[in-house]
Amino acid sequence: MTSKTLIVGASGGIAAALIHQYSQRGDDVIAISRSALTEQNFPSNVRCIELAQQDDTHVKALVSLLKEEGVALNNVVITTGFLHDTAKGIRPEKRLEDVDETALENYFAVNTIVPALWLKHLVTVMDTNDATITCLSARVGSISDNELGGWYGYRASKAALNMFVKTASVEYTRRLKNVVLVCYHPGTVDTSLSKPFQKNVAAKKLFTPDFTASQLITHVGMLNREQSCHFIDWDGQMVTW
Repeated sequence: MTSKTLIVGASGGIAAALIHQYSQRGDDVIAISRSALTEQNFPSNVRCIELAQQDDTHVKALVSLLKEEGVALNNVVITTGFLHDTAKGIRPEKRLEDVDETALENYFAVNTIVPALWLKHLVTVMDTNDATITCLSARVGSISDNELGGWYGYRASKAALNMFVKTASVEYTRRLKNVVLVCYHPGTVDTSLSKPFQKNVAAKKLFTPDFTASQLITHVGMLNREQSCHFIDWDGQMVTW
């Protein structure tokens, strides 16, 4: 039976690589993005859906449509993420005085609330026998691993995402037979999100989107499915919560 995969945030670099790799292995892929994607760049087993607003109303409507179509998803990867916005003057904070209300709202809106809304509604369209949902998180969202400080909004929003995923995994396990939820740290990837912060990253630790997608697919596929929730990095190693 053909696996069905949903990619949220499909216009990003990591997401584009995931779409190509999942489709190349034979999955039917549904790619969700805020702006229109050029479908001609994808094979016939990729379906592109534009969802300009990822709020509760629009996410619910889209998932309801998938349910009406009889879709049962085996894999979901939620790739939405926000770190900086030059136009809005938002950058990771270096000290407490840099903390800004608008910046915090942006961090939590994209990094926490959007994935939470997808998790809220996707529970109704996951394959009851075999399902995995992966959210792109970050090692800096680990509370126990925080020794450097700074980056208040990004850290806090990713830590909140991790807690939401961990909590949701309890209910997902009750409602579905075989489901695993994953928080995934992809490392530093050569995309627009990390561009301003790449100068101090060793060349061998700056990953291409293709490498990142391959690592994610490989390591998520190897997880212990008797454990309902995992927090792992690009090398398949456990990250402490």
